[in-house]
Order: sequence, then structure tokens, then C-alpha cells
Amino acid sequence: MKILLNFLVFPGLLTAVCVGLLAGWFDRKISARLQWRVGPPWYQNFIDIAKLFGKETIIPRSSRWTFILSPYLGFLSLVLAATVLGKVMLWPSESFYADIIVILYLLTMPAVSMMIGASSSRNPLASVGASREMKLILGYELPFILSLIAVIIRCQDSIQLGSIINYQASFGSNIFSFSGALAFIAAFFAMQAKLGFAPFDISEAEQEIMGGTLIEYSGPLLAVFKLTKAVLLYTMPLLLICLFMGKDLGWMLLIPKYIGIVLLAVLIKNTNPRIRIDQALRFFWGPVTIMAVISVILAAVGL
Repeated sequence: MKILLNFLVFPGLLTAVCVGLLAGWFDRKISARLQWRVGPPWYQNFIDIAKLFGKETIIPRSSRWTFILSPYLGFLSLVLAATVLGKVMLWPSESFYADIIVILYLLTMPAVSMMIGASSSRNPLASVGASREMKLILGYELPFILSLIAVIIRCQDSIQLGSIINYQASFGSNIFSFSGALAFIAAFFAMQAKLGFAPFDISEAEQEIMGGTLIEYSGPLLAVFKLTKAVLLYTMPLLLICLFMGKDLGWMLLIPKYIGIVLLAVLIKNTNPRIRIDQALRFFWGPVTIMAVISVILAAVGL
């Protein structure tokens, strides 16, 4: 019963969705103010999701079940990752062996489910979006994994998130070291791409391919994809906080850290134009990967 409550209410489904939707409102509000607009009220995202659940769902004839089940695959995987991460932050002693690898695996599922759903729709523009998403994953996953390796080396080769948090509580946050700072920058850019924020919003690109991967989705299925994005906006900043700023995870410091990371992502989103997929790959396989490799080397030599 306790496990089910953790998954459905706190720190799982309900908490992740509510905080993610509020963070999405924060994104829209800051973006509006930067553009000299008022912006929506705080409850606008909740209304938008409720309206989508009340609309009709149009399903292509081909690959019906793949098209329907894909959004739920990504959403449930991400909720499970949010639950594991939330429990570790609250009770580090309940962390299990190699949980950081499990979380890394679960965080890739939303992008995979989006590619599967877009491909099953057989829409040419959706196929272009799926192709871009696939290439983007190949770009940002390498530096993201390398940044995790740097953290693991710094924290005495531990692949248990609770041990990484406890290590930082004893010896200070990883971000205040040379290797930790470089790894954080690389992981932050990977987070920006995972969230689909500009300049890496290539797979949707409304002005070019009219939504790309989501062009054929409507009604409740589109709402599930929107909720997946919201939960990802909740999970990714918290993961970076655990990995790089885990010295003190009390509410008084956790909330400012979370807001700060989201604010930085929103500012980058609103001050950079969308780049091409080849430019994104060169960026991630070039300077970002080099930065992550340097962080691994510095961590290995003890800097």
C-alpha cells in the first residue's frame, strides 16, 4: 500500500504532475515577461490539460495500438523515475544498488516513445520529427552519460544515488569542484535537449514541420504527451540537484535551486534561435563532449 501511495501521490504521479505543470507556467510567464506580455495565470496549464482530455482523439488506421500505447509508455516510465528520485531525495537510505542507471534508462523512454508514436502515424512530417529526435538522442546522451561517470568517479565509484547524496553531504557539493562544474555544464545542456527547449526544439519545430512528432496526436493522447513534458521538467532539474548540489536537500534550499535551474533553462530558451540538427550534433559531439571528457579525467586524477 505504501509503495502504491508513493507512486500515485507523493513523491510520484500527483506531485510530479502538479509541480511540472506549475514549472511549465513559470516558463510561460517568464517567456511572456521577456516579450513584454502579461502571460497566463498560474492555473492555465491545468485548464489546457483538462480541455485536451475532453476533446476527440483521432487515430490513424495504421498501427493503432502502437500509436495509442506510445504516450503511456513514456509517461509511466517518467513517473516511475520521478518516484525513485523523490524517494531517494527524502530517504537516501532507501536507495537501491545501481538506481542511477535505472533512472538514466527511464529518462530515455519519453523520447523513444515519441519516436515510436510518430513513426506509427505514417505522417511525413511526423517521420521527419522522429528522425530528428533520434539523431538528437545520439547527440546528447553521450555527454550526459560522461557527466554521470564524472560524478560516479568523484563519489568513490558509487552508482547508488543515495550514496552520491551522502558523499556530498560529507564533502561538499560536486559543482564546487573543477570536474563537477564542467560535468554540470555538460549535463545542463543535455537537460535542455531532453526537455525540447530552444535551441534544441528541433523535433517539434512548429514553424517548420508543424509539430513534427506530435502532429497527428490530439485529445487525451496529446494530453499525455504534454503531461510527460511536465513531469520531465520536474524530474531533470531535481536529478541535476541530486548529482551536483546534493549537500543540503532541505526544502529551504531545494526550492531556490530548482527555480534557479528552471530559470536558467528558460532564459537560454528565450535568447537563442533554433539550430539545425547537424549543428546540434556538432555542438554535443564537439565542445560539450570534450567538456564532459575533461571532467571525467579531472575526476579521475582527483581535481
